Amino acid sequence: MSRSLGSVTVDLDALWIVVAAVLVMFMQAGFACVEIGFSRGKNAGAVVAKVLVNFAIASVVWWLCGFALAFGGGGLLLGQSGFLLHVGQTLAPGSPIAGPVTPADTGFVLFQMVFCAVSLAIVWGTTLERIRFVAYPIYGVVFAAVIYPLVAHWIFGGGLLGQVGSGMQDFAGSTVVHLTGATGGLAALLLLGPRRGKYGPDGAPRAIPGHSMPMFGVGVLILWLGWFGFNAGSTLGTAGARFAEVALATNIAAAAGVLGAGATVTLLTRRLDVGMLGNGAIGALVAITAPCGFVELWAAPLIGAIAGGLVVVSVLAIDRVLDDPVGALSAHGVAGIWGTLSCGIFAAPRLADAPGAPGQAGLIYNGSFEQLGVQALGVVLVFALVFTLSYVTFALIKALLGLRVTEQEEDEGLDIVEHGMYGYPEQFIVGSELVSEPAR
Repeated sequence: MSRSLGSVTVDLDALWIVVAAVLVMFMQAGFACVEIGFSRGKNAGAVVAKVLVNFAIASVVWWLCGFALAFGGGGLLLGQSGFLLHVGQTLAPGSPIAGPVTPADTGFVLFQMVFCAVSLAIVWGTTLERIRFVAYPIYGVVFAAVIYPLVAHWIFGGGLLGQVGSGMQDFAGSTVVHLTGATGGLAALLLLGPRRGKYGPDGAPRAIPGHSMPMFGVGVLILWLGWFGFNAGSTLGTAGARFAEVALATNIAAAAGVLGAGATVTLLTRRLDVGMLGNGAIGALVAITAPCGFVELWAAPLIGAIAGGLVVVSVLAIDRVLDDPVGALSAHGVAGIWGTLSCGIFAAPRLADAPGAPGQAGLIYNGSFEQLGVQALGVVLVFALVFTLSYVTFALIKALLGLRVTEQEEDEGLDIVEHGMYGYPEQFIVGSELVSEPAR
């Protein structure tokens, strides 16, 4: 049976979006490895439970109502249709899905679902080794049902920030995904406080080394791989092979981030710190996420190298006052802000002025600060919104249920306290306790 070119194109686009979504979903493994690597052995297993539960919550809540509020219409603040989304459902005008929902459209729903899950995963990097598990499902529901959909609608869904000036530029989510996650993490961290022993009597920070830098390195490489789905998948199709150019820009930026971070940390500390190299890659990937679809290739290594250097300086500065075990505030927050602002500087006319593209060319091309101003406004509004909602949510959890484990529980480790088992039992259980009954 012959098929029209249009139907083949629809199928090919749907295939690419689902493949990209799978790559983004695999980033959950990257977050798990990064956080396990930066945790002490007594808390390693708890990360696995946290990642699985939060991904499950984000997935279900996104289908129930998150997608509807983010993409279910063209309202200024929120969408209004698409709850319990199903094939054949018709969404309100202004939704990116025109007409009744088709099987191909569900690929877009899945793609945006895993974006929400990544943003939620970022929140918890600041809270390692002392937060109670009960906080995860409660905040996860609020995040996937309200906080993330609001931000996604304002920028991705044609809402408030899409209507300021000629529109805010954020191709794949430096602000929508990464700044949102980091801001939620900051709210949690301020209410949690530092890990026991992090700061000495004089207030000076002490190093609390993670137990596995090899696992951290594997996590960084998994995230790097997943980012090709994150950024290149945000083309939402294969027309003109634009995804290939976005993928190349993404990789060049990440590589430059490693080099920028390596040079900066060596200059400042005389040591080539492994954690800083990895966070330099992550920070550069975060930074290129917003401009990857709007800049020429020559700008990608500049954006990435600057991000890598910023992450090092930010981690060293933040560590003096806040205990952020994985550097999430720097790699996702500071780098996310830089990436968002870089659109207003480097966005190229060929890409920014294309039909249907938001915003306009950046400062170096037209000498105008207008787009940079729109980008800055977006950063401020998103930070204020997410921080307020997150802080209120975590404050309520703290008041009603308790946010942090006790000092004794923290000393014993979350693996045994929260889950009744150890991630590495041979390190904590001695002798005959590890020996099972002989087979008969």
